[in-house]
Amino acid sequence: MKALRSFTVRTQLPPALAPLQALAANLRWSWDDRARRLFRWVDPELWEHVERDPVRLLSVVSPHRLQELSVDPAFMGFLDEMHDDLQRYLDSPGWLQLRGATPLRSVAYFSPEFGISEALPQYSGGLGVLAGDHLKAASGLAIPLTGIGLFYRQGYFRQTFTHDGFQLEQYPVLDPHLMALSSVRDAGAELRVQVELAGVALIARLWKAQVGRISLYLLDADIDENDTEGRLVTDRLYGGGEEHRLRQEILLGIGGVRTLDALSIDTQVFHTNEGHAGFLGLERIRRFVTEHGLRFEEAIEATRAGTVFTTHTPVAAGIDRFPRPLMEKYFDKWAAEIGVSFDTFMDLGHEPGDAPGAPFNMAVMGLRLSGQANGVSKLHGSVSRQMFANLWPGVPVDEVPIRSITNGVHARTWTSMQMNELFARYVLPEWPEAPAERWARIHDCPDDVLWRVREECRSRLVSFARERLRAAAQSRGLAGADLSWCDRALDPNVLTIGFARRFATYKRATLLLGDADRFKRLLLDPDRPVQFVFAGKAHPADNLGKELIKQVIQFSLDPAVRHRIAFLENYDIGLARMMYQGCDVWLNNPRRPMEACGTSGEKATLNGALNLSVLDGWWDEMYLPPANGFPANGWAIPSAEAADDLGERDRVEGAALFELLEREVVPLYYDRADGPLPRRWLFRTKTSLATLGHGVMASRMVKDYTTELYEPAALRADALVGRSTKPVLAPAQQLATWKQRVRAAWPDVRIEAVTAQGPDVTDVGAQRSVTARINLGSLNADDVRVEVVHGSIGLNDEIDGPVADVMTAADGEYRASWTCDRAGHYGFTVRVVPDHPGIGSWAEVGTITWA
Repeated sequence: MKALRSFTVRTQLPPALAPLQALAANLRWSWDDRARRLFRWVDPELWEHVERDPVRLLSVVSPHRLQELSVDPAFMGFLDEMHDDLQRYLDSPGWLQLRGATPLRSVAYFSPEFGISEALPQYSGGLGVLAGDHLKAASGLAIPLTGIGLFYRQGYFRQTFTHDGFQLEQYPVLDPHLMALSSVRDAGAELRVQVELAGVALIARLWKAQVGRISLYLLDADIDENDTEGRLVTDRLYGGGEEHRLRQEILLGIGGVRTLDALSIDTQVFHTNEGHAGFLGLERIRRFVTEHGLRFEEAIEATRAGTVFTTHTPVAAGIDRFPRPLMEKYFDKWAAEIGVSFDTFMDLGHEPGDAPGAPFNMAVMGLRLSGQANGVSKLHGSVSRQMFANLWPGVPVDEVPIRSITNGVHARTWTSMQMNELFARYVLPEWPEAPAERWARIHDCPDDVLWRVREECRSRLVSFARERLRAAAQSRGLAGADLSWCDRALDPNVLTIGFARRFATYKRATLLLGDADRFKRLLLDPDRPVQFVFAGKAHPADNLGKELIKQVIQFSLDPAVRHRIAFLENYDIGLARMMYQGCDVWLNNPRRPMEACGTSGEKATLNGALNLSVLDGWWDEMYLPPANGFPANGWAIPSAEAADDLGERDRVEGAALFELLEREVVPLYYDRADGPLPRRWLFRTKTSLATLGHGVMASRMVKDYTTELYEPAALRADALVGRSTKPVLAPAQQLATWKQRVRAAWPDVRIEAVTAQGPDVTDVGAQRSVTARINLGSLNADDVRVEVVHGSIGLNDEIDGPVADVMTAADGEYRASWTCDRAGHYGFTVRVVPDHPGIGSWAEVGTITWA
């Protein structure tokens, strides 16, 4: 029978154990080994049963056991020590405070998903895990950041399979009372936030997760005040059709801004993690217009000033687009309230030349309403500048205002306890903060010490995999002798290669299956065997991705090879962590350049795995070939991007991957010419850690965001808007008026003459001078910047790696000189661009004149 109503019953802790509740409530335990040891002490068997979740543990542990612990001097001593440690962490200054004065007061970080821990399943994959690592790193650095997301009652999904390996989805209902969440209250009552969805009010309650120093607020629409349709808005992450997704994104963006106001958080910088939260810009525009009397164009400038937009998508198909009729249903009142036509509203999400009825592009809106934008690796930044170049007509692609900050990973979350101790001994006790040069000390670690750690972690992965395989086989109805092979699956002494990620087609999980016979020979080599561990989920609507999983599973169940290849189901943070820590090689073979970053390889790196990857995402910039007596820090799979046929490209790149495995990777691992240890392999492992350790850190990433994006955005927001509690909006109004004036006058700007001094042939180090005569029409000299752009000449007379030097005005002309520091064919040109202290980049004005 079905219950009429339900409620949650929790164990009451003895007063002496109150600090245990405080430790469980702060998700810092998810990256603190000692805190997890404390919870394991409560009840080791129950700790494993609740999947290492402290909140669930404390909700089910027996009162008798709690009473025992409350009078155990050893346990109470450790509890007091850990509670004091948490308080010291929360109260101590961080990197931001210790580096001195900063303009940054507060950042609101919006994301549709957050992967903090498997105990808080509000993530699907890389985007959410990155968001979780961003919060954790911000906590460690004491960045004044607040997270904003949604609470999904059914999370993403739990993965199961049919007998033939086709993915099925299960959606267990989550109980927030049994998670590291607290209800947000105001004067004793639950705080509520309201948005409008096509004329119907949607009300959300708020849950708060404490992530170290960082507060994360999650909006939950599953409450009695909403009708059935409204309660389902936050049912599943990435569930439902496009209208369902639009409703979620309205709640995230607009409801998120209203959440900050309801909490009286004076937000200075708004960071949009991908376009899903982009509607926050619309809510801010509405407020500037309706509450402060700004015109639409002025409100856009005020909104852009403090907004940062991060794009994660290197392919147009991955961007959210909504059809005009759907947008009209939900935003016609917004346009009317602002006082603009609906065509003007749609232009925010349109590229130049789009028809009025074209779909609304969330990434385009994100870029139009942000003053700072970035991709998540150097290559992805370059790809993004090409993808969105037409938003800035006439601007050279290299100067499109989308920069790059390469993703990093939160070291304490992903690194094994054994590697943690090794780094503390040989790199630095606080090794996640170690500067790049300090990582070279990893070469001081004796080979046998590093190898012992790697063997222990690999053995743990093998034991874990056998348990998972047995459970999966039992779920398919197998028993007795039919399960015995699970106990022999994998081998702790065999080279272990991992592949775990979302099963999107471009990631090519089945690349090696393109030559199944060759793959089998690799797995079954009697002298140098190889074993593979696969894991990952396909989106519920992605049948092609599900087919890829099915192919891997069916191959792995072949009795001839099932002891050498395993697919582990229900991929989550816990499973991923086990794989990163236990694999010797991390495989990544997407079609370049479709992997925006791909941080799984970074996590594996910190556990001593070597990367075997296409030069895509982060690996494109961090792979180093052999040099100065050191080997390469991994392997680069050649990419056949020139191939027009995808099937042919996959065949060529698959063959190249086999060549690397057979000729380099496997022989190096089994090379024991100098004794029982693979010393050349270990040398390469140390080289990998020495060259990559600092670069893959989330702390490095968040420092980059702070110095390159947050602080500039904070300065610009203060200059154009002031504080939300005391706005000073005249500068934003003046900037909008200036842009309008400059754009109207720009057609009259002309470069009338350019004169160069110097011979046609000169020496390296010689000075060159240029004079230009400019007609500015009705503009003033302060409205523009005149530049000479120079550099080596490449194909089609294009300047390769151009340098732009400002020309100075004198006697009605502009002059500049520079030194020719490169031999070869050299060239220059002159341009005029707009200039104003309130703009982040001249490109945002959309005007330029070339000689």
